[in-house]
Amino acid sequence: MITGVRTALAVCLLLGLSLNPLLAQDADSTVEPATVADTAAPETAPATEPEAEAAAPLSPADTAWMLVSSALVLMMTAPGLALFYSGLVRKKNVLGVMMQCVFLMGLMSVIWALWGYSLAFAPDVMGGIVGGTDYVLMNNVLPTWNTSTGSIDVPMAGSIPRSVHMVFQMMFFIITPALICGAFAERMKFSTMVVFSILWGTFVYCPLAHWVWSDNGWLFTGEYAAFDFAGGTVVHISSGFSALVCSLVIGRRLGYGQEPMPPHNLTYTCIGAALLWVGWFGFNAGSALAANALAANAFVATHLAAAAGTVAWAGAEWILRGKPTILGACSGAVAGLVCITPACGAVTPLSGIILGVVAALACYYACTVKTKLGYDDALDAFGVHGVGGMVGALLTGVFATRAVIGNPEAQGLLEGNARQFVNQGVGVLAAAILAVVGTLIILKLLDAVMGLRVTQQEELQGLDLSQHGEEGYIFL
Repeated sequence: MITGVRTALAVCLLLGLSLNPLLAQDADSTVEPATVADTAAPETAPATEPEAEAAAPLSPADTAWMLVSSALVLMMTAPGLALFYSGLVRKKNVLGVMMQCVFLMGLMSVIWALWGYSLAFAPDVMGGIVGGTDYVLMNNVLPTWNTSTGSIDVPMAGSIPRSVHMVFQMMFFIITPALICGAFAERMKFSTMVVFSILWGTFVYCPLAHWVWSDNGWLFTGEYAAFDFAGGTVVHISSGFSALVCSLVIGRRLGYGQEPMPPHNLTYTCIGAALLWVGWFGFNAGSALAANALAANAFVATHLAAAAGTVAWAGAEWILRGKPTILGACSGAVAGLVCITPACGAVTPLSGIILGVVAALACYYACTVKTKLGYDDALDAFGVHGVGGMVGALLTGVFATRAVIGNPEAQGLLEGNARQFVNQGVGVLAAAILAVVGTLIILKLLDAVMGLRVTQQEELQGLDLSQHGEEGYIFL
């Protein structure tokens, strides 16, 4: 036994001596993600600057985080939004809402891969109005085989493969038209919804995404550069104002204002809101495009804004109506999440609490006055996403700070940079104008060609049966 112990000690000593140089090396250097080039050819001479940029190393950590974030954002559309919206409609339309969300997951994914990503992120054409054709049919996005080197060439977007960047942005493209569906719930023809989503995604979403997020977009850089970290203008203002136009053009539901139309299943809505809250971490923190400190700030700010919005909306109901409701708490959470979306990469989490409270109160008011204004935004797409997106974009120009952004110059109004607040207003105005004009043109065109609404009989019957031949609830 003593001999065995001595042998084990000798082995441990030898292992310790062999590992010691490696441990010392790790202790004296910063941790960097290993790449194939680092491990296979450590003796090669350093590349020139252009070569280094062309062969940017892939970060496994960043890539893994972005894959997870993409899945989280996809979860926001279904089951998140599908449950949130379907619980708010009448039971005869529950499958119609779910079908819209699920079908758009398929439809918009294909469009984005074929031409949408290129229009949004390829280099400028038409004076910067939209991107070109560089990425059409996923050209320059997917890995290719290099016959001269006998290896795979992986197109990169920073430290992640461009295909991962493409699929992450695809999830935004999916959920944005799905948000608009809340405005015309229970009354638009499914066929018209499909064509509307194709045209709206191509001619409204893609140009706006190019302005805001492409490297040379006029709202991304230059005189009118505005902060929109994760889609306040691109997703929420565009969908919110488009939803308002849809509700006005399509008209009110039969019996609206004359008969009760309460949500049929608030249990669905609560579960959907919780899934949206979780998925939003990928939506916002994932927009850092890396597993870094900026993603951490966005994650924390997102959660605190949602928490503050939950308390503020339910608290307002408690004070003004005598009882807090689960619908109010869920709506407040979503309002806070919408508001922090453009700001989470520019403001501190403490500022996120302020944004959540302000957004919840503003959206609460917007949702309560819609009946007085006479429009039927069935599921409050404009009241929450349009108003919340505007509040968030503007308050980003107030609370943006160098402590988060890392730029030594003043960032927001509170740091003395009034110009940034102006730029945020320009971004809001540009997104609203494009959404309103583009949506109005598309709706008028579709109304003339194929009609917008189901027939009166089909609406009374419900979209589940009239559009899909199915029922959500069959009790035997």
